Amino acid sequence: MSPSVGLTKNIFLLALILAASGYISPPIALIGGLVYGLSFAHPFHLEAKKLSKLLLQLSVIGLGFGMDLHQVIEAGRSGFVYTAASILITLTLGWLLGRFLKIGKRVSYLISAGTAICGGSAIAAIAPITMATEEEIAVSLGTVFMLNSVALFAFPAIGTALRMTQTQFGLWAALAIHDTSSVVGASTKFGVLALAVGTTVKLARALWIVPLSVATSVAYKSKAKIQWPWFILFFCLAAVANTYLPVFHDIYPALKHLGVIGLTVTLFLIGTSLSKKTLSEVGVRPLLQGVILWIIVASASLALIMKGWIHL
Repeated sequence: MSPSVGLTKNIFLLALILAASGYISPPIALIGGLVYGLSFAHPFHLEAKKLSKLLLQLSVIGLGFGMDLHQVIEAGRSGFVYTAASILITLTLGWLLGRFLKIGKRVSYLISAGTAICGGSAIAAIAPITMATEEEIAVSLGTVFMLNSVALFAFPAIGTALRMTQTQFGLWAALAIHDTSSVVGASTKFGVLALAVGTTVKLARALWIVPLSVATSVAYKSKAKIQWPWFILFFCLAAVANTYLPVFHDIYPALKHLGVIGLTVTLFLIGTSLSKKTLSEVGVRPLLQGVILWIIVASASLALIMKGWIHL
């Protein structure tokens, strides 16, 4: 093992420990991960990818211990119609943009699905069904991830400038930000109620992975295994415990805090996955599709929320 590799590993491990310390915020952890990913060859690339996926799911469950079940049900029920409409519109717009920009069908579909539902999770679930190549998956994930990073910083600033209420912001974040991790990170920065609304509506949106996977499987005549988002059920069970089992109320804040720390570590790990190679693989046209589609979705949902046409 060369000294440079050893130094790279040590920097990664120290940064990981700092992210898990609870002393830095999720956005700062993401910045640190981005700096690392663009500066060094990742010594634990595959391990970090697997760990970030597991940590995100566990973190969402931990955050459930800070949620009131009645609030979860109300937000999820109200957000169901909005998410259904936005997913259908986004997929249609993505298909039209993909054809106009002459992007490969699979890449265009993966980017559209990632924008419509829940970013990397949707792409990871649908890619095997479409028989996408590693390069197509990398391009789609790279496009969605870059926009996620922008959203994590831009959305709270825009929400503050427009004087959005926490409910408005949480709903907007859930409808317009790709990945669950970035929705939670942005909502956490905006407020407790924004976090509750954003997380709940986002998870309701994530449930659409299942019907979209089924529809994709039929369209592609694929026999690939469909991934079920079981962690959403455990998030709801955590909210049930927090609401109806007060005997453990001394434990719930600690579990919620662990959820926040887990999210911080997740964002750091996600940041480290963006490398110069990933940036070079994305290309102009897929990135252009992702940017245009995201701007349309974010702008339209923001306008409708501010006018009161979409509300909880």
